[in-house]
Amino acid sequence: MPDIPQWASQALSGVYDPCCREKGISVVEMGLIRSVEVDQDGRARVELLLTSGWCPFAARVLTEVRDRIEEQPGVDRAEVEVVWDEAWTVDRLSPRAARLLRFLPAPAQVPDKEDYLRRELR
Repeated sequence: MPDIPQWASQALSGVYDPCCREKGISVVEMGLIRSVEVDQDGRARVELLLTSGWCPFAARVLTEVRDRIEEQPGVDRAEVEVVWDEAWTVDRLSPRAARLLRFLPAPAQVPDKEDYLRRELR
């Protein structure tokens, strides 16, 4: 999980990528929030990763993250930026999110089909 301030984590715990809303997995649990910083003038900067650069819901998520951060005490304005220098990976998922999403094993962990059939047909 990313290291973000507790207040920001709480504020964003109700923001969902629409693809994970029905499972109740927030953008925080997805590991989409890379950082949240607030300067002395009350300007917040949020760095957000996307699961895919082609996400059709990116604008919606960015807007909701901005709105939630701007609702927080001490924040006058928030800017949310998509981070392109780091790819999102399943390693960023919270343990709960990983359990709920049940990702398939890596291809290298899947047994060879021919080997499997030979062993099973003996």
